[in-house]
Amino acid sequence: MLGRKSAMRIRLFTLLLRALPLCAQQPAREIPVYPGVAPGSENWTWTERQVTTANGMPMAQNVVSPVLRYYPAPAAKRNGSVMIVAPGGGFRNLMMSYEGVDVARRMNELGLDAFVLKYRLTYTDTKTGAQPVNPQAGQNIRELAAADGLQAVRVARRMAAELGYKADRIGMIGYSAGGAVALAAVAGPADARPNFAAAIYAADAGKILPPDGAPPLFIAVSADDQAVGYQGSLDLFSAWRKANIPVELHVFQTGRHGFVNKGGGADHYLDRLEEWLKVNGF
Repeated sequence: MLGRKSAMRIRLFTLLLRALPLCAQQPAREIPVYPGVAPGSENWTWTERQVTTANGMPMAQNVVSPVLRYYPAPAAKRNGSVMIVAPGGGFRNLMMSYEGVDVARRMNELGLDAFVLKYRLTYTDTKTGAQPVNPQAGQNIRELAAADGLQAVRVARRMAAELGYKADRIGMIGYSAGGAVALAAVAGPADARPNFAAAIYAADAGKILPPDGAPPLFIAVSADDQAVGYQGSLDLFSAWRKANIPVELHVFQTGRHGFVNKGGGADHYLDRLEEWLKVNGF
């Protein structure tokens, strides 16, 4: 039977282990995407909140003020590239772990600095039993979120010299709704366009056509995606191929939306992304 001191040591060690992931999620800096109130949010009076899913995954809701959370790579590994990560969540939530901080940390391992973008979301009423209201009536939240993605690229490019990466090596990866945000930047004006991009089970993928000067693109989706399907990713790949722009597509046999069904190739999509980044010099 353990003594009291031994039991206390084990408990303390367990608490420290549990705390490590929380510490790892803290950014070095949090940078506003806009210098003041985000255009279109002047009358948004609610407060952002942090919640967790049933299985303990952290999510952000009711984002009013979009920010870039900065995660620099270790100094010995830095290669001059940076990746903006746009989590998914149906424009109502932001999946801040496996589509956010976890991806940023994987980019850090590869030598890329990273930002996790918190973009604006559809309002979620947090008052139990409250009368349903729509404080965003008449506003297109997808367009506002897309504008946040464009502005995020501009901010990242403007801060390149200060933060120590290169202004012509800015990438953007987006998941589901965040994929739509990333692709809006890819198709946007040159000053707000990333230099390389990745669309992971991206919403609205089939609606995007490459502009002049479109960047290289990595695409991943599962054949059994029940939310956005795979056809949009196929169309996106075809559009890039027809324009003779570097593009790579992975359609994994299994994975479902979010790559939540484990055991197939989708489990290793970040390995495929790593290979693609190396091939393209990022």
